[in-house]
Amino acid sequence: MLRLLTRWIAPLPTLLLLISAPNAGIDAIASPTPAPHLQKVCDIFGRCQFIPSSSVQDPGKTGTPGDDGQGGKQVKRICEFNGAAQACTSKLGNWSNGQQCYMRREEPPPPFTDARWQGHTDGSIWACVRQQGYADGEHLVTKWVWLPGEPDTVVIDPVTLAYRAVAEMQLAPPIIRTAPGAGQIGLVNMPVWLWVTKTENTWGPIERSASVPGLSVTAKAQVTAIDWTLGDGTMIRCEGPGTPYTNAMGVKDSPDCGHRYKMTSRQLPNCKYPVAATAQWKITWESTGGDNGEIDLTQRAATQLRIGEAVPVLVDPDGGDAVAPTKDGC
Repeated sequence: MLRLLTRWIAPLPTLLLLISAPNAGIDAIASPTPAPHLQKVCDIFGRCQFIPSSSVQDPGKTGTPGDDGQGGKQVKRICEFNGAAQACTSKLGNWSNGQQCYMRREEPPPPFTDARWQGHTDGSIWACVRQQGYADGEHLVTKWVWLPGEPDTVVIDPVTLAYRAVAEMQLAPPIIRTAPGAGQIGLVNMPVWLWVTKTENTWGPIERSASVPGLSVTAKAQVTAIDWTLGDGTMIRCEGPGTPYTNAMGVKDSPDCGHRYKMTSRQLPNCKYPVAATAQWKITWESTGGDNGEIDLTQRAATQLRIGEAVPVLVDPDGGDAVAPTKDGC
């Protein structure tokens, strides 16, 4: 069974992409008497081609050609633009019948502060490209669509399958550990140890696959480093997970991931430094069709650290009670 594969193009440089040549895109194939097994599909400019009918099918089905994966007859899907047959794939992306445009995931994704996210922090941003302004000449217009999952494209490309495989991993934020830990108080100029707990979903390595009939993609993920922000303006990168602290370590610096605060945290909200750890994931994928690529992903977690200073105690040499300085409110 023949397969239709596409590669994502780079993001369009502007919202409006002008087509300078009327013959750009998919070339028409002259075939006045096509073979019975070919199906005619046309793009939004009216240019047509004939493709094997077996390649236009529901990628969500599994099983042998001619069945629906459950012993029934497979229902073949076609791409349509206002009811007319439409090429399911082009350099612009894959056609979505629901959106009535070619869909292309924005990679790398814009920051969550971008208005295109509509306040969401999950899902993906997609470029939805279609023709508009027939009377003004052929041109393409892009609108941006946030989707919690995948669009209803008929043709599935390797990149889409790679993201499906990554979704199966259920990658999670790093599990932060520190010494001193939560509820404890560290001291100025004393060592603070930083590390993360390694699990398959928070550190890796982890491997998952996704497939449709005729195409499979396997993705592998591993954290390469943890970026720490310590709340006092310091940022450090630890290439490994860090070394867990035990009492046997004594008062010394972490061998691979630690910090020393120069000032107390008494002037900060809650009298604590905000601490964050961002895991840098490296994800590689490879398809059975020979395509491969990389995906960069980050996961972030946060905690707080209270840092004080050694408090002197006044002792009455005549045997009176010890007097401690007045508390500062922390």
